[in-house]
Amino acid sequence: MTNEQPDWERPVVFFQIRAKDAKAMRAFYREMFNWQIEENDFAARIAPGVGPPVEGLGGVMVPDADTPGVSLFIQVRDLQESLAKAERLGGKKTADPFDVPAGPTIAQIADPEGNLVGLVQQ
Repeated sequence: MTNEQPDWERPVVFFQIRAKDAKAMRAFYREMFNWQIEENDFAARIAPGVGPPVEGLGGVMVPDADTPGVSLFIQVRDLQESLAKAERLGGKKTADPFDVPAGPTIAQIADPEGNLVGLVQQ
Protein backbone atom coordinates (compact mmCIF):
# COMPACT_ATOMS: atom_id res chain seq x y z
CA MET A 1 0.00 0.00 0.00
CA THR A 2 1.42 3.41 -0.97
CA ASN A 3 0.86 6.82 0.57
CA GLU A 4 0.57 8.56 -2.80
CA GLN A 5 -2.26 10.89 -3.62
CA PRO A 6 -4.15 10.44 -6.89
CA ASP A 7 -2.93 12.73 -9.69
CA TRP A 8 -6.07 14.88 -9.42
CA GLU A 9 -5.55 15.74 -5.74
CA ARG A 10 -2.53 18.03 -5.74
CA PRO A 11 -2.83 20.81 -3.11
CA VAL A 12 -1.18 24.23 -3.16
CA VAL A 13 1.80 23.89 -0.82
CA PHE A 14 3.93 26.97 -1.39
CA PHE A 15 3.79 30.66 -2.21
CA GLN A 16 6.30 33.21 -3.44
CA ILE A 17 6.38 36.99 -3.06
CA ARG A 18 8.51 38.75 -5.66
CA ALA A 19 9.86 42.16 -4.63
CA LYS A 20 11.85 44.99 -6.14
CA ASP A 21 13.20 45.94 -2.69
CA ALA A 22 13.41 42.57 -0.94
CA LYS A 23 14.80 43.98 2.31
CA ALA A 24 11.93 46.48 2.68
CA MET A 25 9.33 43.88 1.76
CA ARG A 26 10.74 41.41 4.30
CA ALA A 27 10.42 44.11 6.97
CA PHE A 28 6.81 44.85 5.92
CA TYR A 29 5.65 41.21 6.05
CA ARG A 30 7.62 40.46 9.22
CA GLU A 31 5.95 43.36 11.05
CA MET A 32 2.52 43.03 9.41
CA PHE A 33 1.96 39.31 10.09
CA ASN A 34 4.63 38.48 12.69
CA TRP A 35 6.23 36.11 10.20
CA GLN A 36 9.51 34.42 11.01
CA ILE A 37 11.70 35.16 7.98
CA GLU A 38 15.12 33.58 7.62
CA GLU A 39 17.48 35.97 5.83
CA ASN A 40 19.93 34.80 3.18
CA ASP A 41 21.49 36.13 -0.02
CA PHE A 42 18.89 34.89 -2.49
CA ALA A 43 15.42 34.00 -1.23
CA ALA A 44 14.32 34.58 2.34
CA ARG A 45 12.52 31.55 3.76
CA ILE A 46 9.18 32.22 5.43
CA ALA A 47 8.43 29.68 8.15
CA PRO A 48 5.04 27.92 7.96
CA GLY A 49 2.33 28.95 10.37
CA VAL A 50 0.61 26.86 12.98
CA GLY A 51 -2.96 25.64 13.11
CA PRO A 52 -5.59 25.08 10.45
CA PRO A 53 -6.02 24.43 7.64
CA VAL A 54 -4.32 21.14 8.44
CA GLU A 55 -5.20 19.67 5.05
CA GLY A 56 -3.34 22.47 3.25
CA LEU A 57 -4.19 25.61 1.38
CA GLY A 58 -7.31 25.94 -0.72
CA GLY A 59 -8.17 28.47 -3.38
CA VAL A 60 -10.44 29.71 -6.11
CA MET A 61 -10.10 30.93 -9.70
CA VAL A 62 -12.06 34.01 -10.69
CA PRO A 63 -12.38 35.80 -14.03
CA ASP A 64 -10.47 39.11 -14.08
CA ALA A 65 -9.23 40.33 -17.46
CA ASP A 66 -7.89 43.61 -16.03
CA THR A 67 -5.59 42.37 -13.24
CA PRO A 68 -4.44 38.77 -13.75
CA GLY A 69 -2.09 37.39 -11.13
CA VAL A 70 -1.97 35.52 -7.85
CA SER A 71 -3.25 36.83 -4.51
CA LEU A 72 -2.39 35.76 -0.98
CA PHE A 73 -5.11 35.48 1.67
CA ILE A 74 -3.78 35.65 5.22
CA GLN A 75 -5.76 35.07 8.40
CA VAL A 76 -5.74 37.93 10.92
CA ARG A 77 -7.34 38.38 14.33
CA ASP A 78 -8.83 41.84 13.68
CA LEU A 79 -9.53 43.21 10.20
CA GLN A 80 -9.80 46.89 11.17
CA GLU A 81 -6.61 46.75 13.23
CA SER A 82 -4.79 44.99 10.39
CA LEU A 83 -5.97 47.53 7.80
CA ALA A 84 -4.68 50.39 9.97
CA LYS A 85 -1.39 48.55 10.59
CA ALA A 86 -0.85 48.00 6.85
CA GLU A 87 -1.20 51.74 6.24
CA ARG A 88 1.22 52.57 9.08
CA LEU A 89 3.75 50.20 7.46
CA GLY A 90 3.49 51.78 3.99
CA GLY A 91 0.74 49.63 2.48
CA LYS A 92 -2.79 50.75 1.67
CA LYS A 93 -6.35 49.51 2.04
CA THR A 94 -7.86 48.45 -1.28
CA ALA A 95 -11.14 46.90 -0.05
CA ASP A 96 -13.15 47.46 3.11
CA PRO A 97 -14.26 44.39 5.09
CA PHE A 98 -17.14 42.48 3.54
CA ASP A 99 -18.84 39.15 4.09
CA VAL A 100 -18.30 36.46 1.48
CA PRO A 101 -21.64 34.65 0.95
CA ALA A 102 -21.52 31.47 3.06
CA GLY A 103 -17.91 32.30 3.90
CA PRO A 104 -15.65 34.49 6.00
CA THR A 105 -15.36 38.25 6.36
CA ILE A 106 -12.46 39.55 4.30
CA ALA A 107 -10.72 42.81 3.36
CA GLN A 108 -7.80 43.61 1.08
CA ILE A 109 -4.59 45.61 1.21
CA ALA A 110 -1.77 46.39 -1.19
CA ASP A 111 1.74 45.98 0.18
CA PRO A 112 4.24 48.83 -0.37
CA GLU A 113 5.02 47.55 -3.90
CA GLY A 114 1.35 47.14 -4.86
CA ASN A 115 0.91 43.37 -4.43
CA LEU A 116 -2.65 42.59 -3.35
CA VAL A 117 -3.09 40.68 -0.10
CA GLY A 118 -6.43 39.44 1.20
CA LEU A 119 -7.06 39.57 4.94
CA VAL A 120 -9.39 36.92 6.35
CA GLN A 121 -11.06 37.42 9.74
CA GLN A 122 -10.03 34.62 12.10
